[in-house]
Amino acid sequence: MGKLYIVPTPVGNMADMTPRAIEVLKGCDRIFAEDTRTSGVLLRHFGIETPCSSHHKFNEHTTVRPIIELLLAGETIALISDAGTPGVSDPGFLLTRECRRECIDVETLPGATAFVPALVNSGLPTDRFTFEGFLPPKKGRRSRLERIAANDCTSIIYESPLRLVKTLGELIEVCGADRQASVSREISKLHDTTHRGTLEELEIYFKENIPRGEIVIILGAPEDNTPKVHKNKYKD
Repeated sequence: MGKLYIVPTPVGNMADMTPRAIEVLKGCDRIFAEDTRTSGVLLRHFGIETPCSSHHKFNEHTTVRPIIELLLAGETIALISDAGTPGVSDPGFLLTRECRRECIDVETLPGATAFVPALVNSGLPTDRFTFEGFLPPKKGRRSRLERIAANDCTSIIYESPLRLVKTLGELIEVCGADRQASVSREISKLHDTTHRGTLEELEIYFKENIPRGEIVIILGAPEDNTPKVHKNKYKD
């Protein structure tokens, strides 16, 4: 019986790739990637010539079983996503669940994920937090936002730059304008920035400054009394 490796890849800076991750990707029989074109850039950068096939959210229900058959036949397989750790708002859960059912060994390497640096950079409490990932685009969105508003610990939300201002406005409706939050973008890349303040301050800022790159919103709990930062209020 083979083994599945879950291998994190950099969320921005290629230098964040670990030597062990490179070793696993070079030594396995096959790699499954969220987007073979995106991952191809990474693999070529590190001289990794292992065959690579696609496993993404649009085909994972049909590709899980063939991957399991390869593992049962003795292959060592690595799963990667476009950036970060597979299974965290990326394909990976269905495959690891099926491996568990088949008693196939799964090993997840430590490595990059976007929400940890965003959480630590926020200045909001990190002792307890809830990872919400991407919110539902329509059905169930309002009820999810209301649950997040009532959450008694820090909440982590992934968002696209195109929806950021809308989401901040919706959070103001359910949380109040004075709720403390932060918005991180382009983590570990050239234009890595974190903006902190109230939801209202952040909404005003991003209405005037169109965001780019993937976004992580960190939302404080209702009882969080973190003071406003008046000097250099918005930006690192």
